[in-house]
Amino acid sequence: MSDITLISGSTLGSAEYVAEHVAEKLEEAGFSTQMFHGPELYEVPQEGIWLVVCSTHGAGELPDNLQPFMEQLEDGQPDLSKVRFGALGLGSSEYDTFCGAISLLDQKLTSLGAKRIGDRLEIDVTQHEIPEDPAEVWVINWINLLK
Repeated sequence: MSDITLISGSTLGSAEYVAEHVAEKLEEAGFSTQMFHGPELYEVPQEGIWLVVCSTHGAGELPDNLQPFMEQLEDGQPDLSKVRFGALGLGSSEYDTFCGAISLLDQKLTSLGAKRIGDRLEIDVTQHEIPEDPAEVWVINWINLLK
């Protein structure tokens, strides 16, 4: 089992790129990682540390590739009390539902017993042409919370 499980949800690929970038930073810091782009719930370990990276699609919705994951969380109501997680979202502040998807995931994971590590990062893509930059700063601080 890897030290950190990354779960990404993306419509156009930005969240996947961010997830891959922060995985590199985690590995440089000595952590092993496992990446899932739009996983099924059964594919992801139900314990350990997760890092969820998700863009917001439409009116605050999850990307299509994470819809099944969220439905499985809602339907199965798994016990996630052995999961600690970080939450990193991408969105546009031009919309009322800025980073709505990561907010939904954060709330759902917490309601199922998972404990968030640190603050949630919400990257405004209208302010950051390269979203990997603020994600890198955040993940370096997040790593310190893991130690």
